[in-house]
Amino acid sequence: MAGSGRLALGALQVPGWVRGSSPAVLSRLRDAAVVRPGFLSAAEEETLSRELEPELRRRRYEYDHWDAAIHGFRETEKSRWSEASRAILQRVQAAAFSPGQTLLSPVHVLDLEPRGYIKPHVDSIKFCGATIAGLSLLSPSVMRLVHTQEPGEWLELLLEPGSLYILRGSARYDFSHEILRDEESFFGARRVPRGRRISVICRSLPEGMRPGELGQPPPAC
Repeated sequence: MAGSGRLALGALQVPGWVRGSSPAVLSRLRDAAVVRPGFLSAAEEETLSRELEPELRRRRYEYDHWDAAIHGFRETEKSRWSEASRAILQRVQAAAFSPGQTLLSPVHVLDLEPRGYIKPHVDSIKFCGATIAGLSLLSPSVMRLVHTQEPGEWLELLLEPGSLYILRGSARYDFSHEILRDEESFFGARRVPRGRRISVICRSLPEGMRPGELGQPPPAC
């Protein structure tokens, strides 16, 4: 079964899903870096995993990326979805994006192998607008955000399978973000074991761009 590799963190008893360098940073980014654990039911996660698996299986994992942001990955862009998956993506749109925002199409799907990771980066404004939202499937992971000008300011997001993360505003533009490799995968003092991770990523259209004008694939998330 596609979803049989799901790894849970129930034994970790994590008190929260976002931790940061200071209460001030946590307060400032409270609405800009959001984690919604349990956004997907186990059945919904299975629906997405089953739909994506045949296409992903046809691709090999790669170990370099056109913008050097990802290691140990395979990816695809998907615009045709089953009715059940479209309903899930509509829920993501309603939860993460304002009514006036237009979403990029197709949706970006990123598959990291257990040893794969995403390096610190800020998505180019040429390829992505003010909001990024991602569903995490199969494996827990830790996303780290670090201020590009003040590296002492940081956040860490605990992303369990079935969770939705949202980056907008300052968290999207002023902070780099990365997915930690397995040997660095801790949320505070707690180990977060990495396995294969699939993310389904929705993005708003870049400022001033009309649908259909995006010419190159977007960077990682």
